[in-house]
Amino acid sequence: MDTIPTMLSPSTSDPSTDLVGSFKRPVIAGLAVGLVTALVSLFLPNYYKSEARISPADSKAAGGGMAGLAAAAGFSVPGQEGPDSGFVDILNSRSIREALLQKSFEFHQRNWRFGENSLRRQTVMEYLDEKDIDLSVIALRDKISVTRDLKSRLLTISVETRSPELSQQMVREMVHLLEEMVMTKAQTRGGVKAAFANKRLKEAREEMAHAEEGFRSFLDANRNYMASPDPAVRLKGLRLENELRLRTQLVTNLAIGLEQALLEEKNDLPILNVLDPGNLPIQKSKPSRSVMIMLATLLSTLGAWIGFNWPWVRTRLFHRGARLSAPSPARSAT
Repeated sequence: MDTIPTMLSPSTSDPSTDLVGSFKRPVIAGLAVGLVTALVSLFLPNYYKSEARISPADSKAAGGGMAGLAAAAGFSVPGQEGPDSGFVDILNSRSIREALLQKSFEFHQRNWRFGENSLRRQTVMEYLDEKDIDLSVIALRDKISVTRDLKSRLLTISVETRSPELSQQMVREMVHLLEEMVMTKAQTRGGVKAAFANKRLKEAREEMAHAEEGFRSFLDANRNYMASPDPAVRLKGLRLENELRLRTQLVTNLAIGLEQALLEEKNDLPILNVLDPGNLPIQKSKPSRSVMIMLATLLSTLGAWIGFNWPWVRTRLFHRGARLSAPSPARSAT
């Protein structure tokens, strides 16, 4: 037991006795790694991000009462979400992504960091340079980001590529595809009611025309049917006249219902207020070369210091571990 303290004693080359000297070589090594990182980062391509912001305007979706309070607090009440709640799913759908992949754009891009800014015209699928449509859809996930703020209901579409022009054109195309989807494929409750009311109105007008024709034929033979001595003639005339009044009233009610359904269809249709259609980015979004250089320098300096002073570090770690695992004097006495 007397030899353990001697074996666990720290080395005489303690870096704490010469702190500046112990960091001299690690700092030189860290600066060398930082210089290499800086040179390598110069050849990394720049990426540019363009963003579009959309604020859906829908009076019904705004809600009131508990829904308004929940929205102000950042929560959503079930059943109170507006039609814009599905916009994120629409933009992330495969049909939208495939339509974007087939779209052709004209833009400028450098082949490498200091290369010529050449003009290109190609589809997004050709730009991604993937083998098939499935891999292109997967690769597109890294280029596109769609988020929706629950409190403000603001929809943000971000596209990041190596070309500022391509990023802007892609984000604007996604806004256009969303508008097209909403206007042409979104079936609202008002639209269904309007279609049914229009169909029923046509049928009611045909039935009214048949009733008019029957009553007219009856009047041709019985112009003053109310004065006829035959009760059967009077009853038939009253029945035909009441049938025509009923059909006329039905057509009037259906016409009013059709107008109400058309108004509901317009109100239910989501409206897109494009606050920002997509800017042309001037400053790059990545890579952050200064952060890369700083991290590489700091980590390499720390790693080099541990490597150069590994005997001292190992001795201290071993000494501390042995001290923690050694039995206490009270336990040894028992």
